[in-house]
Amino acid sequence: MANLISVTVFGNLDSSLRPFGLFMKKGATTKLSIIQQAAPIFNQQGYAGTSIKDVMQATGLQKGGIYNHFESKEHLAIESFNYSVREVRRHYAATLSAKESAQQQLLAFIDNFTNAFENPPIPGGCPLLNAAIESDDELPIIRVQVRRAMKNWHYWIARIIKGGISKGELNQATDPKAAATLFIACLEGGLMLSKLHDDLTYLQQSATHLHHYIKFDLSP
Repeated sequence: MANLISVTVFGNLDSSLRPFGLFMKKGATTKLSIIQQAAPIFNQQGYAGTSIKDVMQATGLQKGGIYNHFESKEHLAIESFNYSVREVRRHYAATLSAKESAQQQLLAFIDNFTNAFENPPIPGGCPLLNAAIESDDELPIIRVQVRRAMKNWHYWIARIIKGGISKGELNQATDPKAAATLFIACLEGGLMLSKLHDDLTYLQQSATHLHHYIKFDLSP
């Protein structure tokens, strides 16, 4: 899969800490541990609704111990969002890599997304949807990250479709970008309704529509 997030957690840590040798490797481990523990909290409580005290309670660290690794709460929020997206990416990539055809990859993507409603890779559900809804009203810094991640998410699906077209597995008349938009709109929209009503039916109906779309519209 293409790089889903433009700034990876490990990339940031490696580039900033490498010059300081073995001593700073412990700092990098601590920083990653904070991110791993903070990410589910931000994803469940929201980026505005999560306080540094919440992170302190989860990590067992004092405020100074957290700010020793992050410039601000906003910096930690961005790192946590990127980590969450990367974990979701890892979850999907592991499943899709075993599928040979574009149709199989798209179907696996839909099934994974639907199953994640009850068993999300990150507690709290889809980090993209959660952050996108919250950033509509505030948090412009997070909004930039969400747009970037969604753009890469869209690119990934479009690339699968484009590859299927080039191999003769999908309809040659298909617009990959338009098809990818349909996938994201159906899945994220179905997820939003299912979360709102606490009822998986809405997401399942969206998934069923996409299954038919693949079978009857995307097939060559």
